[in-house]
Amino acid sequence: MAKNTVKKSESQGQSQSLRVVKAPKTKPYNDIDLNNWKVYSHIKTGTLWEFASRDKSNGHSYDYHGNYIPQIATQLFERYTKKNDVVLDLFFGSGTSAIEALNMERRCVGVELKQEMVDYVSGKFSKKELVTDVNIICGDSTTEETKEKVRARLEIMGKEQGKDTAQFVVLHPPYDDIIKFSDKKEDLSNCETTEEFYYLFEKVAKNAYDLLEKGRFAALIIGDEYKNSRVEPLGFECMKRMENVGFVTKAIVVKNITGNEKAKGKTANLWRYRALAGGFNIFEHEYIMTFQKV
Repeated sequence: MAKNTVKKSESQGQSQSLRVVKAPKTKPYNDIDLNNWKVYSHIKTGTLWEFASRDKSNGHSYDYHGNYIPQIATQLFERYTKKNDVVLDLFFGSGTSAIEALNMERRCVGVELKQEMVDYVSGKFSKKELVTDVNIICGDSTTEETKEKVRARLEIMGKEQGKDTAQFVVLHPPYDDIIKFSDKKEDLSNCETTEEFYYLFEKVAKNAYDLLEKGRFAALIIGDEYKNSRVEPLGFECMKRMENVGFVTKAIVVKNITGNEKAKGKTANLWRYRALAGGFNIFEHEYIMTFQKV
C-alpha cells in the first residue's frame, strides 16, 4: 500500500514538472497579464470612481491648488502604459504625473507655462532623474515651438526604441477661469471668453495627438463650471475638441471631488445657500475621459 502511494506521488510530481507555464498575455499598451486577470481587482474598470481622500505618500503632497489626485495617475498608468514608457503631461503643474511615473517605473515629459513653477518642481527630483527619467519644459502647450521642443526630448528618451513620441498623454487644463493660475496671457485660465478657452484647448489637444504614438491613449481630467446662471459643460465641450483633432473617445468616468478640496470650511455652507437660492446643484464630481489615437 505504501509502495503504491509513493509511485502515485512520484507520478503526480512528474506531471506537475511537465506542466507548461503560459506566457503572459498582454496588450501592446500595458503590462496586465490577461491570463491572470483576476489578480487586478485594484484596477477600476467602472465609470464611477470614488476616493475618500488624496494620497499624500510616495512623494505626493497637496502643495498646489488645482492639481489632480495621484490615485488617478496610478489607475491610468497601470491600465494604459508599460514599464519604461514615456508619459507626456501638457499641463504639468506641481508634477503629479512625473512623481507617479517614477513610482511606477515609467518616465515623464512635462510642459509648464511658469518658469518659477518649473524651478520649484525640479527640486522634487534628483539631478540624475532630471537627466534620465523626467524632463520639464517651460513653454506654452498651444504652440508649434513647444511641440518641437517636446518632440526633441521624446526623440532622446526613445532613441533606443527608435521613437520620437510619447506612449501616454495627460491633459489636466484649467477649468476655464475658475482658478487663475498666473497673470500670463497664454494661460488658459486667463481667456477672455469660454470660446477662446475651447479654441486654445483644441490647439493643445492637436499637439497631444501629434506627439502620441499611434494606438496609444490620452486622458483628459476636467470638471464643469457654473457661469452666467447656467451650467457650462466644459468636460463634454473639451471632449468634442479632442475628437475634432482625431482622437476616439473610449471612456467617460465620473470621479467624486468631495473630500479633495482644501480648507473648505464655511465656504461649503455659503455654496449650499447659493444653490438653494439659485436653483442649481453644487458640483461634487469631475470627469476622467480616455481617448485613443487610432
